[in-house]
Amino acid sequence: MSRIKVAVLMGGSSAERDVSLSTGKQILNALDPNQYIVSAIDTATGNRLLPAAPAAEGRTLPIVSLTADVHALTPVGGGAAIEALPELSRVRAEDKPDVVFIALHGPGGEDGTVQGMLEVLGIPYTGSGVLASALAMDKAMSKRVLTGAGVLMPAGETVRRGRPIDWDTLRAMPLPVIVKPSAQGSTFGVTRVTEADQLEGAIKTAFEYDDAALIEQFVTGTEITVPVIGNRDLEILPIVEIVPASGFYDFAAKYTPGATDEIVPARVSDSIAAEARRIAALCHETLGCRGMSRTDMIVTSDGAIYTLETNTIPGMTTTSLLPRSAQAAGIAFPKLLDRLIELALEPR
Repeated sequence: MSRIKVAVLMGGSSAERDVSLSTGKQILNALDPNQYIVSAIDTATGNRLLPAAPAAEGRTLPIVSLTADVHALTPVGGGAAIEALPELSRVRAEDKPDVVFIALHGPGGEDGTVQGMLEVLGIPYTGSGVLASALAMDKAMSKRVLTGAGVLMPAGETVRRGRPIDWDTLRAMPLPVIVKPSAQGSTFGVTRVTEADQLEGAIKTAFEYDDAALIEQFVTGTEITVPVIGNRDLEILPIVEIVPASGFYDFAAKYTPGATDEIVPARVSDSIAAEARRIAALCHETLGCRGMSRTDMIVTSDGAIYTLETNTIPGMTTTSLLPRSAQAAGIAFPKLLDRLIELALEPR
């Protein structure tokens, strides 16, 4: 049986670059060289992250820089695709990958940009397509779509750079509130506001990462996350309970080993667990996700479940939640990657 040629896209130029590099390295280390011919590319620099190696090591796939393609295919005006044609023709050479494993996070990698490029190239890739990726990345838009499908989400307002802000409405919101960029991850640009006079600074911080910011009710309760694997037939993985030592699940809590307790399965009732699984599947299907997703939720003391967001490219670092959940389900990390590649190769 011939090995599958896999190109891992990682790094990128978003604020989540370091997280993406860590995710990519975990994937590279876990892919079985007996099954795959593996190469990796940093989409921000165009650098190959693995040197040429003997075929027996499984890492021999030559791959061209995708940097020019990513930027050229970003909608910036007429003729952008023309700039990409030389690179497109090179990628279509006989050594092109059978599948791309997207290990990018944040804008430029998780928002449909790279997915659109790969659609043009005709190369299968892991995870969701263009529309689902773009929707899930834009928290303001995904909130409209999900609440329209009946998903309970925190109350809030959206403000946009360069447009008038109704400060009276914002200051009338019960405190505390969470202010966050609409299209960003890993809690970059997120502020917990406990005093009204902190709002302006928090919004300015969010605007450093995006042109839109969400100001949402801070919901207290048990934080859980529900991973989903599949395209049409969905597998809901064990629910993970998140207990940050600091009380707030920020960047340090997410990526510092030991900073957060992750309990699998979550300590919630059977009825809450069943409802959380239903919501996760609903979010996956409503947004049109493929391959994998992870939906974050808060369970309040009275049993209400608030959905915070759905992630289409969950992290794959040593502290990441999807691998922990899969492990609890008896799915070792290499087998999880095998499954995601299988799903990527299914017809869209």
